[in-house]
Amino acid sequence: MKIGLSYSRCVRDIVEGRVDIDDVLVIISRTDFDPQDDDQWQGIWSGYCLGGMSNPEWGNYDFNSKEDEDKFRSVSVGLWKLGKFHQPRKFGSRPSRRPEFWLEAVLPDSELESRPAVKEAWDKFQMLAGLTDTKLNRDYK
Repeated sequence: MKIGLSYSRCVRDIVEGRVDIDDVLVIISRTDFDPQDDDQWQGIWSGYCLGGMSNPEWGNYDFNSKEDEDKFRSVSVGLWKLGKFHQPRKFGSRPSRRPEFWLEAVLPDSELESRPAVKEAWDKFQMLAGLTDTKLNRDYK
């Protein structure tokens, strides 16, 4: 499971197939917008394609291409609807940009076996993940 720390870079990785959306636990972004709102979306699309107030992380894509835009918006709306898109700015927080943008959420067996409370929490997480169609990589080392 992955935790993303950059909306633009994480969505780009999903669009480009480097990360499967089913492997994402949550993306914690520095944004404050609704991807379903056309006006807000246009600001995001423009900013990440052309730059200005943000880094042009999507600069390799054609700003005028509806196909390119639809790829990014579809992933964004999908994350939103799945509850995998958390925006602390909506709650007054101002997170800073970090160089890393993907974290792996993994608990080694040694931690699970030596700490019963952690094992219980992990087991509950796995149950919830199963109920929400989150795919777990049980072979991850």
